[in-house]
Amino acid sequence: MRKWIIISLWTLLALGIGSTALCFWAIADGRIGFMPPVEDLQNPISRYATQVYSADNKLIGTWSMSRENRVMVDYSELSPWLVQALVATEDIRFYEHSGIDFYALGRAIVKRGFMGQKNAGGGSTITQQLAKQLFNADVAQTSTERMLQKPVEWVIAVKLERNYTKDEIISMYLNYFDFLHNAVGIKTAANTYFSKEPSELTITESATLIGLCKNPSYYNPVRFGDRSLERRNVVLGQMLKAGYIDQQQYDSCCQVPLNLRFHVTDHKEGTATYFRDFLRRYMMAKKPKRDDYPEWGYVTFFIDSLNWEQDPLYGWCNKNVNREGNHYNIYTDGLKVYTTIDSRMQQYAEQACYDHVVGYLQPEFNRGNRNKPNAPYSNNLRADEVKRILLRSVKQTDRYRIMKSEGATDDQIERAFNTRTPMRIFTYNGEVDTVMTPMDSIRHYKSFLRTGFFSMDPRNGHVKAYVGGLNFEHFAYDMATEGRRQVGSTIKPFLYSLAMENGMTPCDEVPNVQETYIVAGRPWTPRNGSRARYGEMVTLKWGLQQSNNWISAYLMMHRLTPEGFVELLHNYGIRNPEIHPSPALCLGPCEITVAEMVSAYSAFVNHGIRSAPIYVSRITDNEGNLLAEFKPRMNEVINGESADKMLYMLRAVVDGGTAGRLRHRYNITAPLGGKTGTTNSNSDGWFMGISPKLVSGCWVGGDDRDIHFDTMTYGQGASMALPIFALYMKSLYADPSLDYSQSDQFDIPSGFDPCSGSSDFEEDDMEEVFDGDLMPEGEQQETLDEIFE
Repeated sequence: MRKWIIISLWTLLALGIGSTALCFWAIADGRIGFMPPVEDLQNPISRYATQVYSADNKLIGTWSMSRENRVMVDYSELSPWLVQALVATEDIRFYEHSGIDFYALGRAIVKRGFMGQKNAGGGSTITQQLAKQLFNADVAQTSTERMLQKPVEWVIAVKLERNYTKDEIISMYLNYFDFLHNAVGIKTAANTYFSKEPSELTITESATLIGLCKNPSYYNPVRFGDRSLERRNVVLGQMLKAGYIDQQQYDSCCQVPLNLRFHVTDHKEGTATYFRDFLRRYMMAKKPKRDDYPEWGYVTFFIDSLNWEQDPLYGWCNKNVNREGNHYNIYTDGLKVYTTIDSRMQQYAEQACYDHVVGYLQPEFNRGNRNKPNAPYSNNLRADEVKRILLRSVKQTDRYRIMKSEGATDDQIERAFNTRTPMRIFTYNGEVDTVMTPMDSIRHYKSFLRTGFFSMDPRNGHVKAYVGGLNFEHFAYDMATEGRRQVGSTIKPFLYSLAMENGMTPCDEVPNVQETYIVAGRPWTPRNGSRARYGEMVTLKWGLQQSNNWISAYLMMHRLTPEGFVELLHNYGIRNPEIHPSPALCLGPCEITVAEMVSAYSAFVNHGIRSAPIYVSRITDNEGNLLAEFKPRMNEVINGESADKMLYMLRAVVDGGTAGRLRHRYNITAPLGGKTGTTNSNSDGWFMGISPKLVSGCWVGGDDRDIHFDTMTYGQGASMALPIFALYMKSLYADPSLDYSQSDQFDIPSGFDPCSGSSDFEEDDMEEVFDGDLMPEGEQQETLDEIFE
């Protein structure tokens, strides 16, 4: 009998061991519960935020899902205090076990299970906790799987220990942990709570963050400071017990307050916000389909279609697939995008825009609006016209859409928008709580001037600075690549380059008189901002230097054709399909983006070769493997001789023309060229500037064309936009770390003669000439739509 009892016990033990081994084998093989594939274990953290780097290797932002703003950091980038605090608190035997600490597990079972001691500590190792974080969402889907959750975690932990070093497991744990407040991963957490990199964290800061690992919600230092401080000191006590710090360090650290520098990471803040948002949308774009665009969105559809065919970066994520055969996702694939933006130049550009528009123009604009009943709109508008414009804005608000969906009548909506309501509004001095009507809040936001700035290296198309506006959170519309505005006289260099292509030279003379032309059976009389040298024969160089409208109209009507001009504009990279041939086109009524203008002007510096903008130099995966590399994209627009002649004339604009304040007011002595531009009623102020190594463009104006300065003192391009270029260039020249100097020279061929050429210029018969009222630069009596009904 005794023999059979012993045999039965050994049999039961063998069956138990065998069953347990079989169970663990089935778990490891995925036959019971969920077991991630080995390749997933070898690369378990696949959902990393994409990191966006500047050309000078600065991290300028990340793209992530709403909660997973995770950026991977290596073990070498972690503060030693972080590692020591984590091991001391969560797994003191971490370096001694292979994923499962049987000693700690047995202690927890005995003390917790049999003795009921709640403070006996847990049995989970750091590796097990990592396994739970990585795969728990997939493990516990059914009641059976929840029962097997611990065994599954043990198996995953063992596999992790086999595939990774201890240092790698530590870094993965910290990279994956959710520290709350959109701070997933230690890099984002260090920045969110202390505005530091993980390598810079002190003992107390490290202990505070590791203290969150027990229960981030309960020990949240933002909401429960005292509780978090107490937990931090517990962590310090564990570090003392483990021998990582001594008693003196412990005592002094316990007296230190939390000293949070809390700041939630937000893509709407920081540097290059407009650029980062543009690049995000640009890379994630899908192949354009006409049905996906509104009826009035043909221009956008047309341009997006060109981008899809011509630019490898546009829609890159949907043109390429990752190792799993899926299209790339910038929110989860952990890409590293190396842009052409220079962080220093970007900072100088943003500062120049802010200093001039916010610090100078906006106060002047506000002063001019104080006594205007239509403010911020022009007094040239009637009250009913202003109301009609504002109603268009009303229909674009969430308040209107919600009320409309709830069945409110137009009268009810109008009353609601004219009822005073408590609200918080934006100002450049911070948000302000106030009481005003929703209609007045629309006027308030309309009163802010907008700007767009774009700077590019003409030699390769690398975009060095990109400013789409002054505050992305409140004015998200991008005026660098998205917004199209009338360009005014900045279009004239393209017209003059067509004249150069047709054999003319800067020294050729034309009559400086006002003419009336018959266009489509109607008279058209261009006006000019100055009567200087009226009736004389003047050179083309002088005409461009003074931005003379009469000379431009003369060239268009007597020497060139509107059809040829439109074709040339498209060759310059101006893609708006709604630019129609018209004589008035020579004065710039067409709408073009700042980015397109800068790209077009690159041909003048590049001997006639236009560079398309390049925003990204390369893309790698999170292991550094090269996924894509982007090369310059160029096309010849005009011949080299014509480009050199245009460069000669554009330099004259700075040295003695409408852009002369670059010399006498801003004291810049470097070789520069440029062109100012102002449209009807000062609605748009432009400046295009060229230097030997940069082409930059700037636009300033109101949200609507009827929001503008009433006088040329502030409203012309030389006052609104040129100073931004000047401040930007002065900052570049003053920074010795940048490769820009006032001694840089344009690449002009030796023996270049601007007056040489095969010009067959002849005086055409002039039609009736008469004097007219003077109007500021860029204005014309009738617009394109008025000429062609």
